[in-house]
Amino acid sequence: MATVTIRKVTKAFGDNVVLREFDQVFRDGEFITLLGPSGCGKTTMLRIIAGFEKPTGGELYIDDVLMCGGKTFVPPEKRGIGMVFQSYAVWPHMNVYDNVAYPLTIHKTSKEEARRRVERALEITHLSSYAKRFPNQMSGGQQQRVALARALVAEPKLLLLDEPLSNLDAKLRESMRFEIKEIQKRLGITVVYVTHDQTEAMAMSDRIFVINRGVVQQCGSPEEIYNAPVNQFVADFLGNVDFFKGDASNGRVVLPAMGGQSIPYDGPRTGKVDVAVRPENLVFSEDGPLQGILETHYYLGDVDDCRVRVGDALVRVITSGYEHRHRQAGQPVRLAVRDFMVFEDDGSLEEMLEILT
Repeated sequence: MATVTIRKVTKAFGDNVVLREFDQVFRDGEFITLLGPSGCGKTTMLRIIAGFEKPTGGELYIDDVLMCGGKTFVPPEKRGIGMVFQSYAVWPHMNVYDNVAYPLTIHKTSKEEARRRVERALEITHLSSYAKRFPNQMSGGQQQRVALARALVAEPKLLLLDEPLSNLDAKLRESMRFEIKEIQKRLGITVVYVTHDQTEAMAMSDRIFVINRGVVQQCGSPEEIYNAPVNQFVADFLGNVDFFKGDASNGRVVLPAMGGQSIPYDGPRTGKVDVAVRPENLVFSEDGPLQGILETHYYLGDVDDCRVRVGDALVRVITSGYEHRHRQAGQPVRLAVRDFMVFEDDGSLEEMLEILT
């Protein structure tokens, strides 16, 4: 098992700083997800942990052993890690067994020990019956499991995954994310997972690190990140949310875009604020404080995805799919707000959604 300690790691490519003093500890046995938009620095951090990139500054330790920093640099093959890339990267001329066994062949592991490890890796990834097949005889999800088995066969203490599911279709992504999580729990290994997919991050992680422009905006459990984001960027990136300018005073927030209607608020902020509301936290209610007109609704089976015009604002409301038959476009409705977030309005909302450092 492995603990990863990252001390003020910075990485720059020329004048472009892609990581800024990343200073965190990934605990032994955790499933860590680095989440953020393209170009935020998450893959660069993963490559530094793997040893494919050297940091410009700072230090990185695996189990208290310095891997890089100062004049020290331990190459990837000596770090005791397994890695799965976005591309399957399986050898097309080798069958599944030989693909999985390849790292052990390189390290000249004995045949008996190699057989034991390969069979165990295939069993863990549900590939035992596919050992003699070639990659062109397998689906994308099966090929990705081959890549995962190959990473596990050397029995690494640390597993790194770089957007491994992005090439799969929606159903395969869903099934694979649960398979990977089950494998991690079964083996008890430390996993660092890179993705820009919020659903993957929520479903799989013990802790999520939300990154933008090389800066960790927030780290915490999926529940903490989703329900208590520290700024507008995190609220917007993780989950669906609508933002509205408001004015907080006397136990209420007045929303000018909603025709001056207001909602109860007992929080500490006063004056100009940004109000963030997730669509599942708005509900149709006969005595709700907000009045509007239902403009559209889209029946998606499990949910009814609605748009309600409240004053000049168009509000998204997601309700149970069972209720869709009772809705008609153009009908007046009232909305209650189960929960919402209030942020200090200390700049343009567009700037806040871009980054806060």
